[in-house]
Amino acid sequence: MITTDFVPGSPCWLDLGAPDVPAAAAFYGAVLGWDYESMGESEEMEGGMFRKDGKIVAGLGKLTEEGARPAWMIYYSVADAEATTKAVERAGGTVRVAPRDLDDWGWMAQYTDPSGGQFAVWQPGKSKGVELVDEPGSLSWTELYTTDAGAAKEFYGGVLGWQFSDMPLPGDGGTYSLVTPAGLPEERMHGGLMEVPADALSLANGQPYWHPVFAVTDCDAAVATVTEKGGSVQMGPADMEGVGRLAVCIDPSNADFVVLAPAES
Repeated sequence: MITTDFVPGSPCWLDLGAPDVPAAAAFYGAVLGWDYESMGESEEMEGGMFRKDGKIVAGLGKLTEEGARPAWMIYYSVADAEATTKAVERAGGTVRVAPRDLDDWGWMAQYTDPSGGQFAVWQPGKSKGVELVDEPGSLSWTELYTTDAGAAKEFYGGVLGWQFSDMPLPGDGGTYSLVTPAGLPEERMHGGLMEVPADALSLANGQPYWHPVFAVTDCDAAVATVTEKGGSVQMGPADMEGVGRLAVCIDPSNADFVVLAPAES
């Protein structure tokens, strides 16, 4: 489970780069019940925060990187962004955004893993990260689709200290690797990674990618709102034993995310 104690290696923040900020705010507001709080609409910056029940759950910004696709960026908590950057480089990753001090709120950096998956880290200052997780309308899981699970485990295990445990997928669907922060028990697992062929990664032109899983109370109702508001469904809704009912969705700008109504414990 994801918590807000944000031990090193655990998810702590996420933000969406979207070509149309007001449209994205309206879409996710309808699907996940989020309120949008603008932080500015100048030519230099356009974006803000999403809140659920008054608590910050994600960020939203204008997509400005040339050639980049609209997508969610997931941030993992680290004790030292500079040291993590060196570890990324030693492990064969690429630094997309060097460690940057954000006015004492914390340090951020963004990377690309050796196979092409993009992720980010946050070294907390005044802010540790999002204020609500594992509740309806908030982040409940993170997931990597990759073309090389073995390489991904070696890279992320070395850089972020993750522990992995493998489980078979039903119907000879391959193996799913569960991710837990270093030194914590499996009940603190926060995500997973799955090896898929490159042709299953058309959203990112065959490159691996991370996406967030958001908890909802009713998966089918969330999916109906996704399609009603101009999004689409890549998979589901489907029941996953021991997990819940989920669907892989695409927002109107082609950013992917998952909605999950968790199974009752």
